[in-house]
Amino acid sequence: MTLRYSTDIVIFGGGIAGLWLLNRLKNEGYHPLLVETEFLGGGQTFASQGIIHGGLKYALGGSFTEAANAIASMPKAWQQCLKGNGDVDLTGVLILSDNYYMWSDGSLRSKLKTFLGSKSLAGRVHSLEPERYPEFFKNNVIDGTLYELPDFVIDSSSLVKKLRDNVSTVSPPIFSIEKDNYHFTKGGDISNYSLVLNSDNQEIVIEAERFIFCAGEGNAELIAQTNIQSVKAQVRPLHMVYLKSSQLPRVFVHCVGDNFSLTPKLTITSHADQQGQTVWYLGGELAEAGVRKNQSEQLKVAKNLVRKLFPRLDTSAAEWDSFIINRAEANIGNNYRPDDAYLLSEANIITAWPTKLTLTPSLADKVVNALRRDSVTASTSNGAINALSELLAQPGLAQNYWD
Repeated sequence: MTLRYSTDIVIFGGGIAGLWLLNRLKNEGYHPLLVETEFLGGGQTFASQGIIHGGLKYALGGSFTEAANAIASMPKAWQQCLKGNGDVDLTGVLILSDNYYMWSDGSLRSKLKTFLGSKSLAGRVHSLEPERYPEFFKNNVIDGTLYELPDFVIDSSSLVKKLRDNVSTVSPPIFSIEKDNYHFTKGGDISNYSLVLNSDNQEIVIEAERFIFCAGEGNAELIAQTNIQSVKAQVRPLHMVYLKSSQLPRVFVHCVGDNFSLTPKLTITSHADQQGQTVWYLGGELAEAGVRKNQSEQLKVAKNLVRKLFPRLDTSAAEWDSFIINRAEANIGNNYRPDDAYLLSEANIITAWPTKLTLTPSLADKVVNALRRDSVTASTSNGAINALSELLAQPGLAQNYWD
């Protein structure tokens, strides 16, 4: 038996980017639905440190790069959404820290002072006098300067729940599909694709004005399945580290190395596990260089680095672990990451990556503009969503890596 449904937008991928698009397009008057093969927030989403930044770290080479310019307006866009005044409602999302910091040792003091005092950064970054240091830095840093950045940190799991709950009406438009139980068809001389699902001995055909591939690393498989030719994917791995202990203070800081670099020596965010312990989540150069190390080697390097940066901090009771996660993005031909969110259209498929968490609102803007450019109109009803709600299950939420 074959069941046929049509709608305007089908989104692949239940990470932050896909869920944000679902919310944004619904607010634009469309009737989008989203499909996910595993859990909401899995993969890159819950591996994110949750930093919403304005690109300062990309300007550490001494001038603003294209990446820094693309990202500069993002904190304001997020703040508007968090206040309930933006394109997507994020009211109630947990903010882990209203401020982010950058600490440099004494060897970089004069160079940083000159750079951060430049016209392009005037008023955006402030060096703090020692008496204004947060308690952790008063007790644990020996030499150097602490800067307050116009960045903040959100809780990724809280964000995913909010984006899901925003659309959880009587018939939530979020569906679980199995990896091996779907394929795409392209009929005859018609250039548009359709999605075919196999469920309980039934074939379900879904036609859409646009399929949006927003599945992170999963985009590569979707590109291969549809054999679209205009876009290619790439991944860049990270070897992330975390330590957790009830004795750890909460810290949010970039530790700048011995020279200016696009990547800080160490980036620390603080979270909580299910037992209420503080989790230090470690990224930056440690994670990028660590992809060539096994877990034992990576943890040894991480412990030595934390000990060197914060010699007064006692981590003897902490539990340490690490994992490798791929950053998925468009391959723009030079093996570097794109400077901004990226999308490309072919037939009735839009393939999209936010490139970074911070750029998710930019990706949504680009998708909306692409739909308007192509005169993609909203369907007149929720009929497909209502029908699929009787046939398909809802995906669950992923767990944080440290739980």
